[in-house]
Amino acid sequence: MKEIENKYKELNRKAWNNKVGTHIESDFYDMKSFLKGQTSLNPIELELLGDITGKSVLHLQCHFGQDTISLSRMGADATGVDISDVAIDEAVKLAKTMGTNTKFVCSDIYDLPNNLDGKFDYVFTSYGTIGWLPDLNKWAKVVSHFLKPKGKFIIVDFHPFVWMYDNEFTELEYSYFKKEAIIENETGTYANPNSEIEQTTISWNHSTSELINSLIKNKIRINSFDEYDYSPYNCLKGMFEFENKKFRLEKFSDKIPLVYALVGTKV
Repeated sequence: MKEIENKYKELNRKAWNNKVGTHIESDFYDMKSFLKGQTSLNPIELELLGDITGKSVLHLQCHFGQDTISLSRMGADATGVDISDVAIDEAVKLAKTMGTNTKFVCSDIYDLPNNLDGKFDYVFTSYGTIGWLPDLNKWAKVVSHFLKPKGKFIIVDFHPFVWMYDNEFTELEYSYFKKEAIIENETGTYANPNSEIEQTTISWNHSTSELINSLIKNKIRINSFDEYDYSPYNCLKGMFEFENKKFRLEKFSDKIPLVYALVGTKV
């Protein structure tokens, strides 16, 4: 177990490299609409970002770049970062195709200060990101490092309550709090459950208190923390759409949080 935990970066890099082609071709990422100009960002994060025209934005764990390019389309000077070299290669191609000046860096988040210079008006990350990282204090230190004084940090992510359950949402399988690494062998992917791709991943649950305290410890003042009883993505088993692009679990309806959003300021 420990040997696998020590190799989490390469295992997860391999897994995400493995997913890129399937994701680009999936209905989930709807590349056809994106290429026609549709943003990949959701109303939750668009409202929090506001007018970012002329602002520098660092987008952490950007996958193959749709959201980062969407930030560029909003007028930002956007830079995306991801550990997957295959994803970054595709992001660079996509930005060229779209005619944006979006920049991309292939790096592990913890190593980013060694691979990228500069400070940013915004640091942004969203949906399925921090669970791949074992140490949130170390992560928050990187976030703080790249923010300008009074710069804004925004994270929108799936609520840690969700990750306590098994994939069928029939029983509690994992602790709400970070304990041992969660090692999973998966066939398919959230973007295409029927895909035959296989991968092994390592992740960790992080409570909201761990998230908030790590940011406070690293000189980021919390401005707001909101929870939502829906997901903008149909990416979990047993979901139904109750409004346009708003999904809930049939088992729980509106009784549990599915997503949270936090905004902080560098002090």
